Amino acid sequence: MKKQLIVGRGATASATALLLAESGDRVRIVSRGGGGPQHPNIEPVAADALDTAALTELARGAATVFNMAMPAYHTWPQTVPPLFRAIRSAAEQVGADYVMLGNLYGYGPVDGVVTEDAPLAATGPKSAVRAQMWEEAKVAHDAGRLRVTEVRAGQFLGAGAVSPFSIIVQPRVIAGQLAVVPQELDLPHPFTAIADAAAAAVAVARDDRSWGRAWHAPITTTTVRDVATRLAVLSDAPAPRLEVMTDRELAVLGHTDPFWGELFETYYLSHRPYVADDSALRNTFGVAATEVDDVLKGVIG
Repeated sequence: MKKQLIVGRGATASATALLLAESGDRVRIVSRGGGGPQHPNIEPVAADALDTAALTELARGAATVFNMAMPAYHTWPQTVPPLFRAIRSAAEQVGADYVMLGNLYGYGPVDGVVTEDAPLAATGPKSAVRAQMWEEAKVAHDAGRLRVTEVRAGQFLGAGAVSPFSIIVQPRVIAGQLAVVPQELDLPHPFTAIADAAAAAVAVARDDRSWGRAWHAPITTTTVRDVATRLAVLSDAPAPRLEVMTDRELAVLGHTDPFWGELFETYYLSHRPYVADDSALRNTFGVAATEVDDVLKGVIG
């Protein structure tokens, strides 16, 4: 029975904890609030991951440290570097492997299909800091201080997901209401199911072939309109009514909640075609994307 440490308590962290626990591992899940899924093999702990010494003690004996922490979106340039460095330092000090949950932001605007070999060329502050955290971890890996890998997910779908689709589109489609979306409706876009991201994180943590590089999580490439239409059918709702949010509407929302204003930086993901290739993970570890209909069934009350 291995011990594992997960930092974060969001949907992907919880799904990962359950996968590990159900396989027989003992899992300690650390967050400020101390919450987490209920399972005999899961121990939720309330702690501040910025306290490197305390986190190091919590990590002792862990085979893997999973970094699934997610500070407030608009604070990433300030909050992500010290937090991720503290988590990585704890993994280094206890000799644990280090798995990061990432996203596709760091590539910046890309023409054509995005693979893990694409340069991390983003210049926006949130995107650049995610790229920087991977690059710093890779330096530590190359220096032999720890083994590291990163799972880069698309826009999250599924129970517990926090994404523009889950926040804006999902509840309004189910209720038969108009959804005004900060994203183009008919362009190809990468989506990742919460459960698939968790399965990918567990797979790479358990395979020596994973270390020293990043992997794209299982991805379904489709459009907002297609996912919304499938959701409406499955929930016996009317055909979805969707409109694209204007720049002015998004700017106005940004005055009430900084989350919305931050979406301008990643227009290259939401307002251009974006296709990411997940074949490396699928062919190496056999982890593939769940059918969208099966993912959506899990969010219908």
